[in-house]
Parts: sequence; structure tokens; C-alpha cells
Amino acid sequence: MRTLEQIRAVSAIGLRGLPQRATTSLVVVVGIAGVVAVLLSVLALSTGLSGALTATGRSDRAIILHAQSTDEDGSTLAAENIPNILDAPGIARGRDGKPLASTEALATVNVLRGDTGRLGALTLRGVSPDAFELRPELHLVAGRMFRSGVRELIAGRAAQQRFRGLGVGQHILFDSTDWLVVGAFDSGGGAHDSELLADADTVQSVYQRTAFNSVTVKLAGPGALDTLRAALTKDPTLSVTVNSETAYYEQQSHTFAAVLALIATVVGVIMAIGAVFAALNTMYSAVSTRAVEIATLRAIGFGPVAVVISVIAEALLLALAGAVLGAAVAWAVFDGNTVSTIAGGGGVAQVVFRLHIGAPLFVTGIVWACVVGLIGGLAPAVRAARIPVATALRAI
Repeated sequence: MRTLEQIRAVSAIGLRGLPQRATTSLVVVVGIAGVVAVLLSVLALSTGLSGALTATGRSDRAIILHAQSTDEDGSTLAAENIPNILDAPGIARGRDGKPLASTEALATVNVLRGDTGRLGALTLRGVSPDAFELRPELHLVAGRMFRSGVRELIAGRAAQQRFRGLGVGQHILFDSTDWLVVGAFDSGGGAHDSELLADADTVQSVYQRTAFNSVTVKLAGPGALDTLRAALTKDPTLSVTVNSETAYYEQQSHTFAAVLALIATVVGVIMAIGAVFAALNTMYSAVSTRAVEIATLRAIGFGPVAVVISVIAEALLLALAGAVLGAAVAWAVFDGNTVSTIAGGGGVAQVVFRLHIGAPLFVTGIVWACVVGLIGGLAPAVRAARIPVATALRAI
């Protein structure tokens, strides 16, 4: 009998016996399902946050920060240097012929969260009047635009959903200063959805500042980034860095994503070790139960390769069932949920984003499950092939 035919025959016999080993097999399925569910939920946090941050940046915009800063929150640009920045070549012009740019000031404000009632941090971003022309992805979805020189703001949709007191027409206090929420905007899932926007000069006045955090500009065209960077970095009166928005937000998301991916890996490995032991125990039990059957097959001419592969196939099938179950649980419980980061560095106070468990994460879960099943089934498979035929048959 050919090897492939032997493998097919022995595997079929083993799989038909699964109902008789349902209880022990279920241990493997549930264990691997737990590994996959936890792994995918943590990875969904990583990919969701990365997606929200990277969706914020566009390659046709550049962000200018102080040379010694890696994020907006830690950057300081003196007001007297702003005209030199805006006069640099490489910046596109708006409808009024002026540089299409937004000089921005950031403040971290505390707002009550809707779910816990505890204070959470949000970014109040002071922007220039051209902010919406500069960022066409921003759309006013309720109310009206804030006015310059007045303590008015518009709230991102994600911030409104996560925090209290941000409805259009509501007043909210920041550091004993009253602000009126006059509108709501949507940026298509970017990080700005988790922010509050107001007039930059008003923010500067309220917080008694004389410096700005950043300048975001629209690039004039291909090659404009290099032109702008060369002009600003060579200016002896300035000490700035110039990066495309895409590169900036990718850098911001990298640290968060790396930490979450590490957590997912560590937790996944710890749980996977437990699942491997469960698989080992189950497959050793299956081999013990099938010892006479395997010996009989060996006695009538079936080779050890067919036996090994049949046991591994059974382990992989159980692992695949666990992967499907775990992915289904993760999808049902977490997909579409809105979560937020904790307040922290990286120029981001809190980012509200949605979890999405899609095909790439499903594939990751299946790969992890198959690795666990392979490791858990390999040793029992080898043991099954090494069972002496005479010894097993004497047990009949």
C-alpha cells in the first residue's frame, strides 16, 4: 500500500474515534480557544491604535516641531519664529494666497468619562482658521464652527461618545475657564476624532502661553518636503525638524503598538505553554487508547510514518477547532468595541478607537493554534510509532 494511502486510511480511523474521546479532546479545543481569544483581543488593541494614528497622517502634509522634540506635546516654537516658518518655500497656498498652514497649541484637559465617571485626559488643540482647508478629512457634522477670540470649541465624535459634557450647546469647565461646545466634527477614524478643537490664539490666551507646539503645513507638491526641510534646517534663527505627517504618526504609533504586541506575545506564550501540556496529555491518552489498534495496523503492513502523521493530523484538527472557537469568541466580544488609551506621553492624551478583528488577525490565531497543536502532538505521535507491535498485541 502506498504511503499516502496509508496516511489517509490511518488518519480516517483516528478521526472516526474522536467522538469516543470527546471529553479529553474538548480540553485541547477549549485551551487553544482561550489562547487565541486573548491573543487576538490584545493584538486588536495594537492594530486599532496604530490604525487610528496612521490614518491621521497624510503624505501631502508636513509637521514642524522643535529640533529637540519627538512629539507635539514636548515641542515649543516661539511665536516670533512662526513668520519665518510660514515664509519658507515648499508650502502650498490657500484660496486667499496665504500659506496653507495651521499654527497649533496643545493643552491637556480633564473631562469626566461617560463609562466610569472618572476624569480622563483629552487634547484641546488650538488651530488656525485654515485648519479645515488644510485637513479636508475633517467634516463638521453638527452645530457650527468656533469663532476666533471666543472660548468656543468643537468636539470630535469619538470624544463625545466617550466623555460627558461635550454635546453641542453644553458648557464645560477647563481649569475654572468656561468653554462652549458649538459643534462636532468627524475625521474618519483618525486621532483627531478624540480631540477638541478651538482657536489657537484663544487657547494661548487662556493658558497664558507665548509659544506654540507645532506648525502643520500643506506641501506644494512632489519634492516640496525636501525643499521645506532644507530651507528651515539651514535657517540659523530656527531649530526645528520637518517630517511628513505620515512618518510622524507612524513613529508615534510604533511605540504603543510595539508594547501591546509584546504584551500579546508574552501572554500568548504563557497560555500556549498550558495549552501544549493539555494537548500532550490528550494526545498521549489518545495514543494509549489506540495502542492495540495502532499495533494491529502496524502488524498488517502500515508504516510508522502513517501513524505519526495521523496523530499529528488529529492534534492539528483539534487545534484548528480551538482557533475557530477562540476567534469567534474574540470577534463576538470585542469586534466593533470602542476603547481608549490611558493618558500618557507621545503627544497623545487619549485616543479613542475601535477594535476590529478581521482576516489578518484570524490568520495569526490559526497559525498560533497550529504551532501549539503541532508541538503538542509531535511527541505522542513519535511514541505511537515506536510502540512495539508484540507488546501492544499482548494487551489484547
